[in-house]
Amino acid sequence: MELKVFQRVMASNDAIANEYRAVLKKHNITVFNFMSAPGSGKTSLLEWTINEFKDKMRIAVIEGDIKGDLDAQRILKTGVPVYQINTDGACHLDAFMISQVLPKIDLNAFDVLFIENIGNLVCPAEFYIGADYNVMLLSTPEGSDKPTKYPLMFSRADVLLINKIDLIPYVNFNFEELTNSLNEIKPGLKILKISCKTGEGLKDWYQWLSYATNVNLVRP
Repeated sequence: MELKVFQRVMASNDAIANEYRAVLKKHNITVFNFMSAPGSGKTSLLEWTINEFKDKMRIAVIEGDIKGDLDAQRILKTGVPVYQINTDGACHLDAFMISQVLPKIDLNAFDVLFIENIGNLVCPAEFYIGADYNVMLLSTPEGSDKPTKYPLMFSRADVLLINKIDLIPYVNFNFEELTNSLNEIKPGLKILKISCKTGEGLKDWYQWLSYATNVNLVRP
């Protein structure tokens, strides 16, 4: 009985997501869903990315948090519009939550929508929210064993960014272990090594994002 209830919930979620995805496609808006554990660097990555691209594409951001708007306040400083969702305890964003925010956004005014999901390695991967791409971050202090522990999250990723590589000398992170486990979960997953502190590797991320959005305008 519980499984049937879950299936109905997911079917309803997917129907809502597919409905507004069609609307977003009509407006030629590309949607990116950023997922990771808390503290992996989603907001920092968004800050770098927005500052790189805000003069080349029209960007809007949806910020998901259980409580508060600390991340939204950071993103507002970049000068792009931010729309806050507080889940009041839910550990993920779902299609219904997104559908309540979209009417507030002038879809004719944007090319790209970044959605920062709740920091969690489980629930966000279970709920489809109509994104074109799932961007996942894993920070080196979390350890290289996370794909083995949370395979669904990694299997849903379209690109994986390993953040905080500046901390490699100080943490126990094994890239070979990571690669081996990912080869079993999602062979061929694009992996980028970055530091949102030093900026190392971010040009590779910008190039990937340019390709995904058809904006081939990365600064030299």
